[in-house]
Amino acid sequence: MKSILEICQEVADLAATKRPEDLFNSSSQQDSIFLSVAKSTLDSLLRYGDWQELTKEGVLLTSGGRCNYLLDAVCPDFYSILNNTIYIKDSSEKVIGAINPEDWMREKYFCENSTDTKFIIQNGMIKFLTPPADGIKIVFQYRSNVVCLDAQKGWAEKSTIGKNTDVPIFDEYLVKLGILWRWLKRNGMDYTEEFSEYERELKKRFATTLAVKDINLSGSFADITEAGVTINVKPTDK
Repeated sequence: MKSILEICQEVADLAATKRPEDLFNSSSQQDSIFLSVAKSTLDSLLRYGDWQELTKEGVLLTSGGRCNYLLDAVCPDFYSILNNTIYIKDSSEKVIGAINPEDWMREKYFCENSTDTKFIIQNGMIKFLTPPADGIKIVFQYRSNVVCLDAQKGWAEKSTIGKNTDVPIFDEYLVKLGILWRWLKRNGMDYTEEFSEYERELKKRFATTLAVKDINLSGSFADITEAGVTINVKPTDK
């Protein structure tokens, strides 16, 4: 696993430019540009989609008849929730949601109270339509905002690059391509070919992380929600 500095140095070799020595040397314009494009690359990958590397499970314990729960307080590294993954633990009961703003207003002000547990994601909070009972454990999957690991602190997760030795959580070759085309663009050079190569690799790498459903060849028309779904996860290339 290569550090962000090592990756940037390889990019410098490809771009036939001086290698950065310290990404956090503010007196060096060269090093500062490399840090800037490296952060931009990791931030762009974070926002691209639901990578397996970023998928985690969160647990929310209801209390005090509260309807609103700050997601950052439940999961400090929270970026976005994976919809249709929220369940009430131990009861196999799915939490209905997230409902859209139109349904939220209709359900809240014009419909009779429902016994279903419904919610909306709004302003960084999960807001339940009606107060859930105390002590309900709700589990869900979410996308983490972690983009790198601190190699000097037991591979602690970090949401931004803070050291030369930090290791990106994403595939290093993909990170290198992302830094390369951005560095060329920042320096006013042609980056068309490098950008196209990055886009191809990005789509290929992301596709290998997606979970796929088994195809039913038995001819059965059983309700998939009752029969269950087997998920095969393709391993991510390292």
